[in-house]
Amino acid sequence: MRIVIFAGGVGTRLWPLSRKNTPKQFSSIIGGSSTIQQTIKRLEPTFGASQMYVATGKRFKDIVIEQLPEIPNNNFIFEPEMRDVGPAIGLATYLLGTKDLDEPIAILWSDHMVKNDAAFRTTLQTAENIIKQKKANFIFIAQNPRFANQNMGWIHHGETAMEENGLQLYTFKRLKYRPKLTEAEDFLESKQYVWNLGYFVTTPRFLIENFQKLAPEMAEGLQKIADSYKSSSYEQTLMDIYPTLEKISFDDAILERLDPKGVYVISQDLGWSDIGAWESLKEALQQTKTENVTKGNLLLKDSQDSLVFNFTPQLVVGIDLDDMIVVNTEDVILICPKTSVPKIKKVVESLSGTDHEHLA
Repeated sequence: MRIVIFAGGVGTRLWPLSRKNTPKQFSSIIGGSSTIQQTIKRLEPTFGASQMYVATGKRFKDIVIEQLPEIPNNNFIFEPEMRDVGPAIGLATYLLGTKDLDEPIAILWSDHMVKNDAAFRTTLQTAENIIKQKKANFIFIAQNPRFANQNMGWIHHGETAMEENGLQLYTFKRLKYRPKLTEAEDFLESKQYVWNLGYFVTTPRFLIENFQKLAPEMAEGLQKIADSYKSSSYEQTLMDIYPTLEKISFDDAILERLDPKGVYVISQDLGWSDIGAWESLKEALQQTKTENVTKGNLLLKDSQDSLVFNFTPQLVVGIDLDDMIVVNTEDVILICPKTSVPKIKKVVESLSGTDHEHLA
């Protein structure tokens, strides 16, 4: 199985650590390595670096090659500009399809945390075997929900359809992105909804057929790029066509209209967390809700339920902090309640055209 790891996002919700030129997946947020390095390390014992592909923006070429020397040069896919996840997955799918249309592929993301590495690898292997045996066309890899999370997608599944390697595969019903809190609470209670991680296993053939059926204009452009792959005209064809593709999410382009026949869900306790925002990072690292999550040179007094990260030698002192986010970098200090994290993106966008644009 070939594994495609996407690393093209900017990650404004983790600003000021994550920025346009140094996004979160290349930063050392937890531990001593970047999240993309941790992703490769997590998978390598089972799948090997030669089977891993990394898709990212062309502007990150130098940093991703520097951080991932174990990945073969031919296994990097560089998008000339950001066109959302629909075209990004389409490009990787069509290029890998030129090698083998029926070899399973896994789509993963580089900015997540997975605590149960062995369970994750076993789940991917199980999905790979089921796809190889043609018992399924498409398998979602999901996380058993821990709480009523309203900031991510959920998968509604049906009954158990089969069992493989001790894992249950459920039928797939529908996706629901960012439900209202009351909906999320109902989902959690129903036991028929799980968190959608954006991870799945399928084949290039199945995805290409669905691009042709559900996004024909995009499919036509992607096919032209694929036809030029490994030729001297590839780079120019990619530059000419990819920026013209519709900016659209993969959910909107394909998944929301996917025929559920042959589509299944494996949901596990993977210890998965989306660390794409400061409040999500705190939830991932905390043992209890009231404890503080900290990093760096700090002194906290009478404080609780806060995340305080200091990326400088300077001492940061916090007194009477409650439910707060404090992030100190060399040139920016962020201070806000956890509930205000969604506003960070707008603040970063507002820096464009100002004297502080270089900080975005």
